[in-house]
Amino acid sequence: MATITKKELIDRIAERTQAKRVTVKSIVQAFLDEIIGELCQNNRLEFRDFGVFETRTRASRVAQNPKTLERVEVPAKRTVKFKMGRLMRENLSSPVSKQAETK
Repeated sequence: MATITKKELIDRIAERTQAKRVTVKSIVQAFLDEIIGELCQNNRLEFRDFGVFETRTRASRVAQNPKTLERVEVPAKRTVKFKMGRLMRENLSSPVSKQAETK
């Protein structure tokens, strides 16, 4: 399984659209900044056929340090949940050979 970085993604988009890399980089960064900003405001982001991002709050709990067996209070925290959309679900559930053909 390969890891794709933001730089590689920007390079791919720039090549595909024939746009300047600097322009694509600023657009991608602005898009990501908007997503972060909306999630910080507890807003739900829905991209049709792609998926939905929303924040959830995990309750505080008591855990145990496995090394010392000491009980530790874990505070509540916010996390991001992603639910994939129809197109992504269909593409991910198809056989691997079919996905390689579409690339």
